[in-house]
Amino acid sequence: MKILFYGTKEYDQIYFEKYLPEYPGIEIEFAHAELEKQTVSLAAGCDAVCAFVNAEIHREVLQRMAGLDIHLLLLRCAGFNQVDLNAAAEYKITVMRVPGYSPEAVAEHAMALTLTACRRIHKAYNRVRENDFSLQGLAGVTLCQKTAGIIGTGKIGAAMARICHGFGMRVLAYDVYPNSDLDFASYVPLDELLAQSDLVSLHCPLTDATHHLINIKTIHKMKDGVILVNTSRGGLIKTEDLVEGIRAHKFFAVGLDVYEEEKNYVYEDYSSAILSHSTTARLLSFPNVVITSHQGFLTDEALTAICTTTLENARCFLEGRTSGNEVTA
Repeated sequence: MKILFYGTKEYDQIYFEKYLPEYPGIEIEFAHAELEKQTVSLAAGCDAVCAFVNAEIHREVLQRMAGLDIHLLLLRCAGFNQVDLNAAAEYKITVMRVPGYSPEAVAEHAMALTLTACRRIHKAYNRVRENDFSLQGLAGVTLCQKTAGIIGTGKIGAAMARICHGFGMRVLAYDVYPNSDLDFASYVPLDELLAQSDLVSLHCPLTDATHHLINIKTIHKMKDGVILVNTSRGGLIKTEDLVEGIRAHKFFAVGLDVYEEEKNYVYEDYSSAILSHSTTARLLSFPNVVITSHQGFLTDEALTAICTTTLENARCFLEGRTSGNEVTA
């Protein structure tokens, strides 16, 4: 089996080349280009393609893949909302993902964003680098004995709930399917969670029902001085409404590892560019906002799990076996 990896970075190549010898019969080629309709032709002669979370894999992309006799799409990520699964089924393309590479990695990053934003670590870091040791404007808040609201209690949300519990926080949770393992958490309706939480952390998938879950109406239901963190999907938050809420001093701090505009910028260097008409640039102008570049997954343990699971998915397909990681409409 020959697989073309799209949108690859240096760390992708390092990790996959490290583990590839354990999977004889599988050959990998790496491409920097993202998987889109204009780049499908790069995979001519391949048996499968592999893409990451930022690739938008619509019907035309899948149709062109099928035209090249490619019937396996590997996702080296957990999310699959970016794939037209109905079209994949129509063109007999199997879609396989990495469902749980390291929930703790993402949850720990969510807490890192929380602490960085609420203790003004980003401001202090830059200040001290300029030999400014003043404390003006750096006062934060203590998380212990505060209330954490976890929206979505799958593997990552559950890990974040445990971290918050370990910090001595009261934990409220909201999920369509409550997690019975979280015996310390209280499941409440969403409006109640928003009204009572000092920290709101998003860990739910992006669906039609959750798109713009955080909007001006739900923001108004939150406490004044709330901390909002999102390490799930950018589309969960309506960015224009978030900007309005920040300007109205609704938030003590905001930490984002994902955001609506990230497809245009994520994983690329735009340090010499002017981001005209960019909502992300507006968010970066606020002193109580911390933004990272969708790096919650970026740990040695998570990258190892992503590599081995992706390669195992490919081997299962090659041998005609199911892995349990197949995604269907």
